Amino acid sequence: MKNKTLPSHSKDSYLSERVSVSAFTQASITVEAALAVPLFFLAVVSLLYLMEIMAVQTAVRSGLQYAGKKAAQDSCVAAMVIPSHLEQDVVEAIGTERLDRSIVLGGSAGVRCDGSRISSHTGIGELVVTYKVRLPIPVFGVPPVQYQEKMRIKAWVGYEKQGFGSEREETVYVTETGVVYHKDYHCTYLELSIRMVPNGNIADLRNQSGGKYYPCEHCMKRGGNGVYITDTGNRYHGSLSCSGLKRTVYAVPLSEVVGKGACSRCGR
Repeated sequence: MKNKTLPSHSKDSYLSERVSVSAFTQASITVEAALAVPLFFLAVVSLLYLMEIMAVQTAVRSGLQYAGKKAAQDSCVAAMVIPSHLEQDVVEAIGTERLDRSIVLGGSAGVRCDGSRISSHTGIGELVVTYKVRLPIPVFGVPPVQYQEKMRIKAWVGYEKQGFGSEREETVYVTETGVVYHKDYHCTYLELSIRMVPNGNIADLRNQSGGKYYPCEHCMKRGGNGVYITDTGNRYHGSLSCSGLKRTVYAVPLSEVVGKGACSRCGR
């Protein structure tokens, strides 16, 4: 039998077709790899962030338990919850550095306990921690997600009374010497706006109500060069550590502020 040979033009066409198919196959593999590799890394990163979220939740829950024990112990003297103290205890238990380098929005400053309260009648309280988690994945543009942890405590009074009131009862905020209650924990009357002014300008300055500033009875006895004032106060201070520049805020149920009026700014 004789071997049949293809004409030269047929052979060239055949080889060209094989090269085209091979190039198309390689191009397809390259495109698939270009799509698969980023998706793979995105899946790995998402898994890592999911594990970090779970770790943060566990840490916050553990920190809330630590803060709850201290709050229950302190409540045996005065059945009150100070949200700022709770926040400090939670952050202390978790670690400021740990929170600042975590995915919690705002780091250690992003832990809030505004919704915490305790009943002075029953000694039963509910501690609430809220925080937001940011997911720095630019592909989807996911906004920060808010998480919340809750815990109920009982003041160390040795007995339990009946009735805590409605769980839906509104929480309000009061100060030790205030005559009104506030619905907003960040009301300007609760958050003092401290600023430093020259001592020689005090006589010409007025607060928001138009009143004059007078020397503080505690820190201005020895005099001072620079003085500190607030927008709503009527005293000027020579030291930032003066007790007159500090305000303790308590979170209590609305039913327990009998005799106090609502704040003109946030109580409506």
